[in-house]
Amino acid sequence: MTAPTFHIAKTKTWDNWHESVHQRVTRLVDIWNGEPNRATIAGYNATTVGLQGLVRQALDEGLRLRALGGGWAFTPVAATDGILLNTKPLNYQFRLTNQNLHANYQGRGDNLVFAQGGVSIAELNTTLLARGKSMRTTGASNGQTIAGAISCGTHGSAIDVGAIHDSVVALHLVTAPDRHVWLERATSPVASDSLLAAVGAQLVRDDALFDAALVSLGSFGVIHGVVLEVDDIFYLQDYRKQYPNGPATWAAIERLDFATAALPRGGAVRPYFFQVLFNPYDRAGGPYLTAMYRDATRAAGAPSPAMQDKWRPGDSIADLVGAATDLTSQITPALAPMLLRALYPDVDGVAGTWGEMFWDTSSRGKLASTAMGIPLDRAREAVEALYDLNAKFQIPGFFAMRYVKGSRAPLAFTHHQERTCVLEIDGAFSKRMMEFYAAAWEKMDELEIPATYHWGKMQPFDAAGPVRMYGKPAVDAWKKARKMLLPTPKLRSVFSNQLLHGLRLDT
Repeated sequence: MTAPTFHIAKTKTWDNWHESVHQRVTRLVDIWNGEPNRATIAGYNATTVGLQGLVRQALDEGLRLRALGGGWAFTPVAATDGILLNTKPLNYQFRLTNQNLHANYQGRGDNLVFAQGGVSIAELNTTLLARGKSMRTTGASNGQTIAGAISCGTHGSAIDVGAIHDSVVALHLVTAPDRHVWLERATSPVASDSLLAAVGAQLVRDDALFDAALVSLGSFGVIHGVVLEVDDIFYLQDYRKQYPNGPATWAAIERLDFATAALPRGGAVRPYFFQVLFNPYDRAGGPYLTAMYRDATRAAGAPSPAMQDKWRPGDSIADLVGAATDLTSQITPALAPMLLRALYPDVDGVAGTWGEMFWDTSSRGKLASTAMGIPLDRAREAVEALYDLNAKFQIPGFFAMRYVKGSRAPLAFTHHQERTCVLEIDGAFSKRMMEFYAAAWEKMDELEIPATYHWGKMQPFDAAGPVRMYGKPAVDAWKKARKMLLPTPKLRSVFSNQLLHGLRLDT
């Protein structure tokens, strides 16, 4: 058993990827598996022991400890003034077989992946492709780690599937110097006794506890391992163009009713992925609709995303803004349509895997992003309010909508049933952009639109927010679960941070 390697950086500050968070730290620590190029259970277990030792250090020194993934979040959700642990080098992946499964598990062993928390979405896509498998959904880019993506509720836009965390069936959490937990739902046990013995974790099967831990904001312990369900390989065929601002288009946007929207495969075929982009300077012109259809094989003759000479179909709206601001310092009413034509061209039948479509592991410039989850039947009202606000602010950005099946996780911002409409506002970071966000958040409250907010994106953080948005029963259930996993005040303090404390979620 080879112990993991730790490296303490000389720097005492940390900045996130999008440069929206600047944090002073006591220690910035990198961790590598003892044998970084050969994934073994013995090596994995040695890293578990190393992580427990780090928890012991934090307790002894009275410091907070946070596991850092890709640093993709725009918010200080992963930040701490104590020990900030870079987990990205922890990228072991294991294939499970039917022998690793509980007798009552309803799925297939070859449709599971057991990954360390530092594995990036890009790495998962590459490994799964080699196995003839695919994730069920991803976010708009590949730079997040799997632990970071699920902790913040990264959502994607697979309208009948759910967010990334909704594919997770087991979590391995390091919660104390002398405890690490294998957590599953009691109603859907996954691991066999032999797998549990191999990992050496304490088994906990509890539906409410598991649901709460899925979107934990990194505060339920260090997520060392994740088991998620995947599918046999499939391909997405992508179509995108501007549609008229009429009843058929709004039926698709407000109700996911595609019967009359004139999408490429007709109203009888439901897209797997659906996204709407609004130009805030062209209210009458109509939105851009992206529909991706799921196929078992790549459509004959379909061009590959890699062959596109401009923007790949899966790139996020934030990257559109970044590319636009490479060309001009301002997105104005006159420039916005030209930028969209240049950087957001029509797409006609491009086909690829998730990894090919959503390939990006970087983004351009200093960007701003907020994403609010709202009920479908309030979608048009919310967009019209944003158009009205933009008449005053004229933001350097765009609005977009994605859609996702409602989640069981109590603090998942995609908890609206049966579907959550995710209204995103991405733009170049500026005082004007932040003033627009504040006005937009206030307008949602004024209109009594029950908005929830992506934990990894900018939002109106305040102490009363969680109860207002999710309800006291959901917040209480989340706190109760956290106390079950972290039973002492000192442990709960170790895995807290300034953001959690300000939201009154660390009690």
